[in-house]
Amino acid sequence: MTILFLSDNFPPEVNAPATRTYEHCLEWVKQGIEVIVITCVPNFPQGKVYPGFRNKLIQKETLDGIKVIRTWSYISANEGVIRRTIDYISFGISSFLTGIFINADLIIATSPQFFTALSGRKLSYWKGIPWVMEVRDLWPESIKNVNAIKQNFIIKYLEWEEIKCYKKANGIVTVTDTFRKVILKKGIKDKIKVIKNGANLTLFKPRNKNQKIINNLNLQNKFVVGYFGTHGMAHKLDFIVACAAKITDPDIHFLFVGAGAEKKKIQNISKELRLTNITFLETLRKDEIADFISITDISLIPLKKSELFKTVIPSKIFENAAMQKPILLGVDGESRIMIEKYNAGLFFEPENEISFLSQLFRLKNDTVLYQSCQQGGEKLALDFKRERLAKQMLDFLISLV
Repeated sequence: MTILFLSDNFPPEVNAPATRTYEHCLEWVKQGIEVIVITCVPNFPQGKVYPGFRNKLIQKETLDGIKVIRTWSYISANEGVIRRTIDYISFGISSFLTGIFINADLIIATSPQFFTALSGRKLSYWKGIPWVMEVRDLWPESIKNVNAIKQNFIIKYLEWEEIKCYKKANGIVTVTDTFRKVILKKGIKDKIKVIKNGANLTLFKPRNKNQKIINNLNLQNKFVVGYFGTHGMAHKLDFIVACAAKITDPDIHFLFVGAGAEKKKIQNISKELRLTNITFLETLRKDEIADFISITDISLIPLKKSELFKTVIPSKIFENAAMQKPILLGVDGESRIMIEKYNAGLFFEPENEISFLSQLFRLKNDTVLYQSCQQGGEKLALDFKRERLAKQMLDFLISLV
């Protein structure tokens, strides 16, 4: 069996879609499946081609048994609606043109880059083979929610295409139960499999704090609250910075690691407030992330207050839980239910300063609670082991061929 996987992101990029796609494909290759990934040149999130790569028409490589074909696309930083849209459209077109010449038994196209899903749908039609739409985000709802594009004829067109993709797909894979419910309410028949995100327990596991990193960052004897991920409009890190300005406890220090459209704005706010309890770092390589997570005491996972975000489960939950870092969660809905079910951390009301500060200090000062959350994180990670989830998804794909 040969699977053709279309994904805008892939290693050495380290964001959630790149990691999920790679780790699933890796497990499928181990099961004897031929996997071909069409992606673009690594450039996320800065919009700069990674060292060692060139934005050529076609370039091929093999990564841990996965056949990777990188196609040309217009490259843009993860900011600015028009340029990003051109970026997404260009990959949708180039992945389609490349995919026409590849023999496969099944196609998977992953969102939230919606034009990737359109490419998968068109390839399925032209090649006469089944395709699966992987829904990692409800799109275009998500761009409306952060006010990236206001409701207009473009949104209406994208919503029409969204429904068409759901209807034409032979199977749909979602990353949350809520996504499945939302899609079913749109009148789509039940051909949906929920495969949530998970953690690679070989890479992410409890370890002693990396003292070299602590010394390099001057974080000796600090209670470190770590945020790892995109600094975007949806994440409300400006709210976290404002809360940090209210903290007088000299032991508490925030570590923000990553890049995104809002990073400069957040750094400027921190400078204006003359804060000394926040350290900003750029995006790390995948093999570095666990060492940096090791120096944190709490994993911070916030999103802006929104009904839409009650449907999501941020992937960083699983990796931090696997390293037994109690989670300070500012995401209501399905994420909150999961964290409270496993007692893997504490929930604070998104954009509520009193709620955030009180829950932060509870985790810092209550040793029994802290240790209980560590144990809860361990249980959560074991239940969402990536290897097992990849096998579940493969069984679903085989059933469609």
